[in-house]
Amino acid sequence: MKLLVAGATGAIGRPLIRCLKESGHTVFGLGRSSDSDSALVEMGAEAVTGDALDAASVKAVIQRTRPDAIINELTSLPRHYTPEEMKAAADRDRTVRIRGTINLLAAMHDAGVRRYILQSSGFWYVPGAGLATELVPFAVDASPGVAASARTYVELESAAFRAPAIQCVALRYGFFYGPGTWYTSAGDMGEQVRQRHVPIIGKGEGVWSFVHIEDAAAATVAALRCAPGAYNIVDDDPSEQRVWLSAFARACGAPEPPQATEQQALATSGADSVYYAARLRGASNEKAKRELNFRPRPLG
Repeated sequence: MKLLVAGATGAIGRPLIRCLKESGHTVFGLGRSSDSDSALVEMGAEAVTGDALDAASVKAVIQRTRPDAIINELTSLPRHYTPEEMKAAADRDRTVRIRGTINLLAAMHDAGVRRYILQSSGFWYVPGAGLATELVPFAVDASPGVAASARTYVELESAAFRAPAIQCVALRYGFFYGPGTWYTSAGDMGEQVRQRHVPIIGKGEGVWSFVHIEDAAAATVAALRCAPGAYNIVDDDPSEQRVWLSAFARACGAPEPPQATEQQALATSGADSVYYAARLRGASNEKAKRELNFRPRPLG
C-alpha cells in the first residue's frame, strides 16, 4: 500500500515508518517544511512538504501522492513534560489536531482515499470501576486541562466517524514509553524523577495505561486491515500512580518519589496533576488483542 503519514516526525514516527517499510508499504512522510526532509528520509520515508493547517496544501499533497490510506499522528507537544509547558502548548496542539483532521478528511474525500488511521487517547475515560472498554465515554467533565483534551478527542473521532465513505480506525494509545518518548530513563520524565519533581499525590490511586512505542507502531500497521472502529492500544499492566512511579524511579536510579497531599498538589501544580494521580482510569486492551492480534510486551 501507499501510505501518507501526517505527523511523521513525532515520537511514534521513526518506529512506525520502520514497521510500515518492513511490512512492504511505500511511505510518504508529511513535513511542514523542507527542514524535516532529511529526518524523514533517514527514517525511510519519502519526504513530502505541506502544511497540515492549510487545506489547499493538504489537498495538493494528497492529490500528488495518491495514498491508499492516511495515518494521522499530528501533534504539537512541548519538548518538556511539565504542567507549565503542557498548558502553554495546549491551544496550539488542539489547533493542529482539529484543523489537521478537518483538512485531511476533506482532501481524502476529494481524492477517493478511504482508509484513515487516527491517533486518539486511551487514558481519558470517565472514572469508574474496572478497566474502560472502548464503549466508555471520555471524561469531558474532568479537571480543566483533562476535560479540554477529552473534548478534543471526542471532536476528532466524531468528525472522522461521521465523514462519508471514510473507514476510520481510532487508535486510543496509552502513554508512550520507550526510546524517543518522555517516559524513559534518558527522557524528560526520567530526569524529573531523579530530581524528585514528580510526587505521589494522595494515595496515588489513579490507574495509568502505558504502551511501548514499538508496540504502538506495530498495532498501527495492523490497523490498516482491521474493521473500522475504536481500539485501546495499551499494555497488559495498568498501574496505579504510586506503583508505576516508584518502579520507574528505581529503573532510573532515582530515590523514592516524594509524597504530596491532594491539597498541596492543587496549590503547586494544579487540578490536572491531582486528576492524573488520583482519578485516572485504566483501559482494557481485549478488543485490540482479539481483532488486531495485539501482543504488547510487559511494562518495564
